[in-house]
Amino acid sequence: MNRPTTGPEIPITRVPADGGWHCSHLYYSFNRARLAAMSPEQIAAARSAVIAALDPSAEGAPTRLQTSIVSGHKADFGLMLLDPDPLVNDRVHQQLMAGPMGPALTPGYSFVSITEISEYVLTPEQFGERLVAEGADPASDEYAMKVKGYEGRLVGMNRQRLTPELPKYTNTCFYPMNKIRDPHANWFTLPKAERNRMMSEHARSGIAFAGKVSQLITVGLGLEDWEWGVTLWAANPQYLKEIVYQMRFDEASAKYAEFGPFLASYVCSAEEMLEHCRVGAG
Repeated sequence: MNRPTTGPEIPITRVPADGGWHCSHLYYSFNRARLAAMSPEQIAAARSAVIAALDPSAEGAPTRLQTSIVSGHKADFGLMLLDPDPLVNDRVHQQLMAGPMGPALTPGYSFVSITEISEYVLTPEQFGERLVAEGADPASDEYAMKVKGYEGRLVGMNRQRLTPELPKYTNTCFYPMNKIRDPHANWFTLPKAERNRMMSEHARSGIAFAGKVSQLITVGLGLEDWEWGVTLWAANPQYLKEIVYQMRFDEASAKYAEFGPFLASYVCSAEEMLEHCRVGAG
């Protein structure tokens, strides 16, 4: 019997269409009672399995894999994973839970998202319009030089937004956020020009922390309970406090932003994390 015709097959892919990467933030705590019931040999095997699973250079590892020690009791350690394939990220979680350390691990918070180029990133033309609005002469050499310089920087900035290199800073924090839909302060009913104005103000506040703080914003729309995830890295934890404090006064945050839990942590190797958490440590 002939099979019914259902039309052309639809190609299915897990890779984001814009060339970005999937991003997973995963947080875990150790079950101390389970650890206490394990023999020294079992602990040693479990440690080795965790170190292998969290090795960024291992074959099949996500393109980016970062381990950190979480400050406070929300979790003991966190992972940040980035790869074009979301299942490559998830495989790390499955390795941990199915491995010898799995019974002693309690998954806590997680956030799944995708890297993106925000709609509020100015094109070179929009950048030029902003210069003119600020008083620049569009016929001047200075104007042309600034627009050309921005156009050159934009290529690298957009590459970093989609396929980021993780900074060398060891102080980091993550938090999810929304733009609120309050009847008296609904971000999504504002004209695009007004939203652009506020986001430009917000960006200028962040530029003041260049060389101190790096930021990556990923989108959770359609994937998570929150719309965006914000990851910050800093040369000093004081800078994390300062940038969040300062940027909350911007209109885009003060009036239209809603924040989820903050998870502060300190970047390290898997072995350093196990030592710090006293898992098999002497």
